[in-house]
Amino acid sequence: MVDAEQVEPLRAAVLGNVPHGFLTRRGGVSAGELSGLQFGTGAGDDPEAVAENRRRAIAAILPGAELAMPYQVHSPDAALVEGPVGGDDRPRADALVTATPGLLLGIVTADCAPVLLADPGAGVVAAAHAGWRGALGGVIGNTVAAMVRLGARKSDICAAVGPCIAQASYEVGPDMRAAFPAEAHRFFETGEDDRWQFDLAGFVADRLERSGVGRVEVIGRDTYAEPALFYSYRRATHLREASYGRQGSVIGLPPA
Repeated sequence: MVDAEQVEPLRAAVLGNVPHGFLTRRGGVSAGELSGLQFGTGAGDDPEAVAENRRRAIAAILPGAELAMPYQVHSPDAALVEGPVGGDDRPRADALVTATPGLLLGIVTADCAPVLLADPGAGVVAAAHAGWRGALGGVIGNTVAAMVRLGARKSDICAAVGPCIAQASYEVGPDMRAAFPAEAHRFFETGEDDRWQFDLAGFVADRLERSGVGRVEVIGRDTYAEPALFYSYRRATHLREASYGRQGSVIGLPPA
């Protein structure tokens, strides 16, 4: 029996009753440095543990649903899906969009920003993985455009930016700041020496607003600073851990 009660997803008020969740480490079966609800297949985790973690998440968010996940490559690409995808048939993209009832879209993150979007009236949802490269490259705008192709209206789309590395924890070099247009330099604060502190969540929220979506919510939790709740690539690197886990973020449509 799946013990869904132990899974503790964070939910966004802006997404209302749309089945969704930004998953934490709580409620999973992975062990060691990856302990908890480890959602990724690229962490060197026990495949059976990952499968059980995903079963628990599905049971907590949309019981009986099937799961679709992309092969994430830090791209600006959004793919339309009509059914479950996983393993070798995953699209190489960083966002998935669907209008299929009973299907959960999932992405994994470990400091990058997970973004969940929905137009409940049109019956269209999306999940996007927005690291700085993907966000700068246009993954947000491409995701919204794909939703519109399935019948969503921009002004009716609600979007939530989930837990990601916060500005206070995200030190970057001058070369990264130089990759952004001047109008985006307001998302960088001066750090030590020639370093900068980047506001990833703020930049992603700005991309959402510029894309024309109706409402945006930022969860505002720092994956780096909360090891009991979140996996973090940067924290694992600083601690010289052998691997790092990924948390999942999922959204779907109830069965028709």
